[in-house]
Amino acid sequence: MILELKSYGHLEMVGTLVSQLTKGCSPEEIRAAGLGDYYTDHGISVYPQSASGVPFNAMTLAVKGDPITDLTEDMAAEQKARSTYEYLIDLADDPDVINVLKFLREREVVHFQRFGEALRTVEEKLAERKFYMNNMNNTNNSCGCNEDKGNGTCNGGCSNPRR
Repeated sequence: MILELKSYGHLEMVGTLVSQLTKGCSPEEIRAAGLGDYYTDHGISVYPQSASGVPFNAMTLAVKGDPITDLTEDMAAEQKARSTYEYLIDLADDPDVINVLKFLREREVVHFQRFGEALRTVEEKLAERKFYMNNMNNTNNSCGCNEDKGNGTCNGGCSNPRR
């Protein structure tokens, strides 16, 4: 859940950046920038989709229920986001845009490191030797006494009230 909230925060920052960059643009300028189809469907609002136009959906969330698998997937998602920001930095020429993208890229690096720390903690915990206590009062009988008559039961003459 934290990952999704963080991602929405990044989406908000990128959305604000796009809004600032397109504010006051004419439809001709938007078309010239290659955003005509996008503008037709969404105006200048931010609509979560990939660069190729595939809309976001829940299928992009990879959750298996295994902590090692899920944390490894989270780390991969952070690296994918980091590389996306790097590619956007390569395409940008506005210093203010580049500064925002660098900030977001660095957040992905920090998140990757935190998920890595969590993964190591889980792996260490799973590698610990397990110790299970069983039959702590050393009883052999269902009544709780230790009067074993050879067959795992007492002779009924014990004083245990649980009998």
